[in-house]
Amino acid sequence: MSSSSQSLSDPSVLACVLAGGQSRRMGGGDKTLLDMGGNSMLGLILDRLRPQVTEVILNANGDPARFANFGLPVVADPIDGHQGPLAGILAGLLHARETVPSATHVISIAGDTPFFPRDLIARLSKHLPSTTPVIALACSRKRLHPVFGLWPVTLADDLQAWLKAGESGKVLAWVDRHDSIEVDFDDDEETGLDPFFNANRPEDLDTARAALSKAGAQQPFGSDTPA
Repeated sequence: MSSSSQSLSDPSVLACVLAGGQSRRMGGGDKTLLDMGGNSMLGLILDRLRPQVTEVILNANGDPARFANFGLPVVADPIDGHQGPLAGILAGLLHARETVPSATHVISIAGDTPFFPRDLIARLSKHLPSTTPVIALACSRKRLHPVFGLWPVTLADDLQAWLKAGESGKVLAWVDRHDSIEVDFDDDEETGLDPFFNANRPEDLDTARAALSKAGAQQPFGSDTPA
C-alpha cells in the first residue's frame, strides 16, 4: 500500500466483517441478520463495503450456513474463549496471509454498524507509510473506534502470540504495542448519525431503523433511476 490517495475497490485490503459477538444486550442471536427496512444489517454493511474492496470475509462462530445467502467466506475465531474483536481481527489477518496474496492490510468492520463511511478505507490508508507497519484507527465526535481499524498483515504473528499468551483482549491494549494513527470522520450525511453508531440494544436498533427510513424518504424522486 502506498502513502498516496487510493481509489475505491482497493485490492491490497481484505475486509473482515466482525460478527462473532454474543449480542447479549440485543437478547442474543445474530445482530447482522436483523431486519433493517427490508434489508438486513449485514446487507447494509455490504452495500457500503463492497465498492471499497475486492475481497470480503465474515468472521463468525457457529454454523456458517446461516450466512449462505450472502456468498461470503465465513471464518471462525482462531483462538478459543470468545476473546472479542481481536480474535476476529486475527482471523482476518491469518485468512489474508494464507489465501489473499495481494492483501497487505485487513480492514475490520463491526457487524452492528451499518452507516460507516463510504470512503473509510481510502481515508484510513491515505497517510500510511509504505515501509513501516502502522495501524490506522477511526474516530468521530472526539471518540476513538478501535474496532474500525486498518491492520497490517505483517502483525498477524504478533497478535496471535499476544492472544495465545492470555494477554488482554482489549483492542487498544494490543494497539499500544505498535505505531498507530487516528483518522477523524464527520457524521453520516445520509442519516445524520455518528458514522460509527452501533446497534447494541433494541432501542439502538429502533434509532437506526428510523434514521434509515428518514434518509430514504429524503431521496429525490427518481434518484435511483439509471442515466
